[in-house]
Amino acid sequence: MDLKDRIKSLALKFSQEIIGIRRHIHKYPEISFQEFRTSEFIASKLNDYDIPFRKGFVKTGIVAQIDGNNSGKKVIALRADIDALPINEQSGLSFKSVNKGIMHACGHDVHTAALIG
Repeated sequence: MDLKDRIKSLALKFSQEIIGIRRHIHKYPEISFQEFRTSEFIASKLNDYDIPFRKGFVKTGIVAQIDGNNSGKKVIALRADIDALPINEQSGLSFKSVNKGIMHACGHDVHTAALIG
């Protein structure tokens, strides 16, 4: 199987799980520098996947590291914001924000779910 087909296969395999992660993050948004619950959720997912990480960067940041077959030769850094905005969500979605006056309105929930996945 070539790389393109492998990526498609993995995307199909994990798509529902990643959608669930996104919806969870969307439902429980937190304002910048107060993302304690979000940070704990991310840490639990990384633990589930046996991905090593360090916590506590600027209070709620997490740095995870995945070593490839050629560890040490090149590094690629990927980043996702986890904060939400002070906006009241009126979407009617089943996973809409439960935190009054706070919502993920700019895609950080999607970015984080994609990066975890």
